[in-house]
Amino acid sequence: MAEESRDQARVAILDAHEEFVHHIESGQARIRVLSLITIGVAFLLLASYFAQVITPFATGTRVVTVNLLDPTLLALEAVLILVTFAWLYVGVVNYLFASRLGRQVREARAREKEIERSIGVAPSG
Repeated sequence: MAEESRDQARVAILDAHEEFVHHIESGQARIRVLSLITIGVAFLLLASYFAQVITPFATGTRVVTVNLLDPTLLALEAVLILVTFAWLYVGVVNYLFASRLGRQVREARAREKEIERSIGVAPSG
C-alpha cells in the first residue's frame, strides 16, 4: 500500500515536472523569436544610422535639407547608435539565454527519461 502511494507520488511529480518543462520550452521558443526580431531590427537601425553619418564624408555632400555635419545632429545620431548597440546587445544576450535554456531543457528531458526508466514508469512524450 505504501509502495503504491509512493509510486503515485512519483508519477505526480514527473507529470508536474513535464508540465513545467513544457512551459519553459514554450517560453524559450518565444524568447528566441523575439530575440531574432530584435537583432534584425537593431541591425537595420544601425545600418541606417551609420549611413547617415557616413554619407556626408563619402559623397562630399554637406547640405541636403539639413547640415549633415551639424554637431547637434551628429551627437543625436551618436546617441541613437549607442542606444541601438544596447538594443543589439540585449537581443543577442536574450538569444544566447534562450539557446542555453533550450540545451538545458534537452538535458533535463534526457535525465527525466533515465529517471523514468529507473523507477519503471513508461517514458512520457
